[in-house]
Amino acid sequence: MPSTPLEDYALLSDTLTAALVSREGSVDWLPMPRFDSQSVFTSLLGSKKHGHWCVRIVDGEVISRSYRPDTFILETVWKGPEGEAVVTDFMPIGPGHPGAEDASPEHNRHDLIRQVRCTSGTVEVDTTLRLRFDYGSSTPYFERFAHDDGTPVLRAVSGPNAIHMMGPELADSSEDVPCHSTALRLSEGEQAEWVLTWFCSFDPVPPGADYSSSVEQTEAFWTRWSCTDDIGGRYSDYVRRSLLTLRALTDYSTGGVVAAPTTSLPEEFGGVRNWDYRYVWLRDSALTIEVLARAGFSNRAEQWRDWLLRAIAGDASNLRIMYGLGGERHLPEFSLDHLPGYEDSAPVRVGNEAAEQYQADVVGEVMVALEVLRDSGHEEFELSWDMQKALLEFQDARFDTPDQGLWEMRGEPDFFTHGRAMMWAAYDRGIRAVEKHGLDGPVDHWRAQRDRLRAEIMEKGWNEEIRSFTQRYSNAEVDASLLQLAQIGFVDHDDPKMISTTERIESELLDEHGFLHRYRTNGDDGLTGDEYPFLLCTFWLAEQYARSGRLADAEEEFCRVVDVATDLKLLSEEYSTEHGRLAGNFPQAFSHLGLVRAAVTIDDVKNRQS
Repeated sequence: MPSTPLEDYALLSDTLTAALVSREGSVDWLPMPRFDSQSVFTSLLGSKKHGHWCVRIVDGEVISRSYRPDTFILETVWKGPEGEAVVTDFMPIGPGHPGAEDASPEHNRHDLIRQVRCTSGTVEVDTTLRLRFDYGSSTPYFERFAHDDGTPVLRAVSGPNAIHMMGPELADSSEDVPCHSTALRLSEGEQAEWVLTWFCSFDPVPPGADYSSSVEQTEAFWTRWSCTDDIGGRYSDYVRRSLLTLRALTDYSTGGVVAAPTTSLPEEFGGVRNWDYRYVWLRDSALTIEVLARAGFSNRAEQWRDWLLRAIAGDASNLRIMYGLGGERHLPEFSLDHLPGYEDSAPVRVGNEAAEQYQADVVGEVMVALEVLRDSGHEEFELSWDMQKALLEFQDARFDTPDQGLWEMRGEPDFFTHGRAMMWAAYDRGIRAVEKHGLDGPVDHWRAQRDRLRAEIMEKGWNEEIRSFTQRYSNAEVDASLLQLAQIGFVDHDDPKMISTTERIESELLDEHGFLHRYRTNGDDGLTGDEYPFLLCTFWLAEQYARSGRLADAEEEFCRVVDVATDLKLLSEEYSTEHGRLAGNFPQAFSHLGLVRAAVTIDDVKNRQS
């Protein structure tokens, strides 16, 4: 049976974990209690037997769905044979959540609330709950009792995990695989609510969540955080939703932003390029800081900077390219062989072996982002600057070390032009911090290292024969990451070398539909199979167009990507033009970062021309 298209999924988040709910009302993915925890609903990567929770109108059809403005409270309108209903789904930010006004730390809990309200006529509601812990491999034991107010409670326990389901009673199914279901009829004005609560099985049972107060608190949280400015001009609606998505993917307690809330959604349907993205990449966090600061949200960017400091400071000599949500350093990778994978794309992976890689670009991305924050008016402080100097020492120690590159290739290490240019940028930003902001540091040494890198890149990273910068010193391929050379100021956007490199990228990596691949997968990356065009790279191309005098092309490229976003303005990592479907982990922070940056750039160029 084919997997549900990613376009059909909505994201729910309490900024500590996230769920994906399909257009047809099935929650198919939900890790508890953190983004990177074992999931209790895993049918996204398997079948219904691996856990899901469906609430739907019998013989009904969905006629619309939307988030309440500037929130992740989802409202789905159903039309049935005899009436209509609205299903409201959300993850509350209420008691027990560190972001709630009346947070209760003694109650470590996470809730998912679903309400069905009949708005006209009568509707029959069908609810099916299949709980499976440990990524769908563990069947809990169940027991029933009544809450203090008499509400039926279904309790499921497996090891340290416990879930309470409160609401209209769910009956045991006659299926071989245990599940619980019910059907009830609602008339106009009537409603039914279910509250699913996760908590530690060895902790006291938390109090039940109240729908009215929970939805009010949750709506207030999201609208307080959302932007009110008209950022991005005509694309401001997409920018607002992208910024909200970045917040939804950010752990409230630690400030770490996960690359995506999912694992192993394939970069090629049926392929092996399936990775766990539920961790915090330094690159993603740095780019988040940079995007927020450039978009006028420098105060909110501080939370990401604080995460960086905690993760890196004191141990910069052993810098990792990614960490766990709390700064954990070791993320061993293994396969879940009981799961067939999305669209039969195996293996399904947990953990990420790339955490052990050396990637030369990371220090540069951190230094560039923190410079943007300084330039936006935030004074540097001692711990932060000491950390940055330590990062440059780390870079010094690995100056002549080949790496795996931005795209985390699993082949032999090499010298990637983008990575060397980002090293150049790291020294450049250190020099600027001394010269512009009066900070201390071995600026003469940094200048010498910066100049050495520039000369090296121009000699080994530029290929005069093809009139282009190259992916690596050792080949004549191009890579979409070369578009960042202008973004970091290594060359100007309209420099003849940048223009001809862009032309080469267009001819080699742009598909017939106008979407850009990262690079040509010809076996050099250590993996089999292929991958689809990468949405972040397509946004980079739009930005290059805008900055080099091709504004109409920039807008066309930008619109090409947002046109494949979901009806809820969510983007995955990639897009298959062959299948007309989103692909890769979903939603993807990288894609939404690229959208914000491209939209702001296009709007800035247009304003300068007007």
